[in-house]
Amino acid sequence: HNHWFNKYKINADYKLLEIKNENEDLKKIIKMVKNKELEGINVTLPYKQRIIPFIDRLVNDALSTGSVNTIFLDEEGSLVGENTDVYGIQAAYLKEVLDADNKSALVIGAGGVSPSVIFALKKSKIKNISIVNRTHEKSIFLKKKFDYLNVLKWDNLEKELNKFDIIINATSLGLNKYDKIELNFSSVGKDKLFYDVIYNPSETNFLKIGKKLGNKCENGKFMFIYQAFSAFKLWHN
Repeated sequence: HNHWFNKYKINADYKLLEIKNENEDLKKIIKMVKNKELEGINVTLPYKQRIIPFIDRLVNDALSTGSVNTIFLDEEGSLVGENTDVYGIQAAYLKEVLDADNKSALVIGAGGVSPSVIFALKKSKIKNISIVNRTHEKSIFLKKKFDYLNVLKWDNLEKELNKFDIIINATSLGLNKYDKIELNFSSVGKDKLFYDVIYNPSETNFLKIGKKLGNKCENGKFMFIYQAFSAFKLWHN
C-alpha cells in the first residue's frame, strides 16, 4: 500500500493497529473510520468474523462468506464490509485452472480464511469441493453456509487424498517453521496443485512435501498482493 501511495502521490500511510482489548479496541478503530480519521482498514485473523457486529452492512463476497477483510465508508457514511480475499485467491491461482468443472479440491482447515477459499473455488467453477478439519464440528458449521461442501473426517482422509487435483492448506499451520500437518500425503500422486495461504515462510513444510512428491506448489504471496490491489481500489478509486 505504501508503495502505491508513493506511486500515485497519495498523502497517506498504511500501518499496523494492534488489538489488545478486543471489544474496546475494535469499537475505537471503527469510530476512527466513521470520523474519517482513517480512510479504511484491512482486517486480519482472528477478526474477520468478529468485526461483523461493528459494521453497518456487508456487500458482495463478504455477504456470501460471512468474512470481512476490508472496511470503508460509503457516500452515505455507512460502514461497509467487503471481502477481497476471494478475488485475491481467484486472481492469483484459480483463473488458470483448466477444465475446472472436472477438478476436485480439498480445503484443509475450517478457520477464518476457509470461507473465502471455499467461495473462490466455487466462483472459479470448481464443483467438487471437500473440507476436512481436526475438529469435525467446525466443518459441519461451514457446510451450513456452503451446502455444496463435502465434509470429510480427518481419520479417513489419507485413503481419499489421491482423488483431489487441488489441495489447499487454509490453516495457520506453517507460520512456525516446525509446524507440520499431521497427515501422510504420499498417496496424493503427482502433477496436482498444492497451495498454502501462508506466504511467510515462503515454503512451508506442507509445500515442501508437495514439491517432493512432484506437485506444483504455490504460497499465499500473490493472493496477498491481489487482495491488497482490490482493497486499494475500493479506498482510492
